[in-house]
Amino acid sequence: MIKPTINKFSLNNSNTNDKSNWLRAAVLGSNDGIISIAGLVIGVSGAAQSKETVLTAGIAGIIAGAISLGAGEYVSVCAQRDMEKALLKKEKYDLINYPKEELDDLVLAYEKDGLKPKDAELVAEEFTEADAFDTHAEVDYNIDPHHLTSPWSSVVASSISFAIGSLIPLSAIMFSDSGYSVVVAFVAVVIALTVTGVLTAKVSGASAARSVLRVVFGGVIAMTVTFLVGILFKVAVA
Repeated sequence: MIKPTINKFSLNNSNTNDKSNWLRAAVLGSNDGIISIAGLVIGVSGAAQSKETVLTAGIAGIIAGAISLGAGEYVSVCAQRDMEKALLKKEKYDLINYPKEELDDLVLAYEKDGLKPKDAELVAEEFTEADAFDTHAEVDYNIDPHHLTSPWSSVVASSISFAIGSLIPLSAIMFSDSGYSVVVAFVAVVIALTVTGVLTAKVSGASAARSVLRVVFGGVIAMTVTFLVGILFKVAVA
């Protein structure tokens, strides 16, 4: 008798997916916070020398950005959850109306995992007898029907990480000498983006060097353009 434990999609996958969504939202939220607020406060610094003005703009940007990012994350994850529900509904329909075809698909999936045809058929039959719906949901779609993706952990992670990341450029501007505040903020942002670029690579499995280069390049462009716009605005007003 083959013990049916080779299903590569375990019931813990939903928890793993929730964790990966949380990490993804946190890392991307911090990136957004650093780059968005860096561009904002450096742009305002180019147009106004008053640190009170920069602080006001920065706080307003943090609040608006955190709320906006959280709302966007909620909509995105809810859409993913709706898709999961639709797939589960389809799977339930197929199991009722096409049980043989569904069993054949399960056998084929186990054969692709490396089982011999007879062993794959035996395991598929045992899993189907135990809980056909849960088994097919996990094997076909990597979904645990009892633990669908929750948007709230991603919403909280993205909003909080945005606010924390945004404090880096704002603090650099506010707590440095006025004559060098933009330079200090620029350096602080590049260092922070290097760190988040490495974290992004770990979460996504991408190349660390490529991830860092992409994130830092985007941040540098954002800060440079907004600073030049601020200077031009200041000259135009004057």
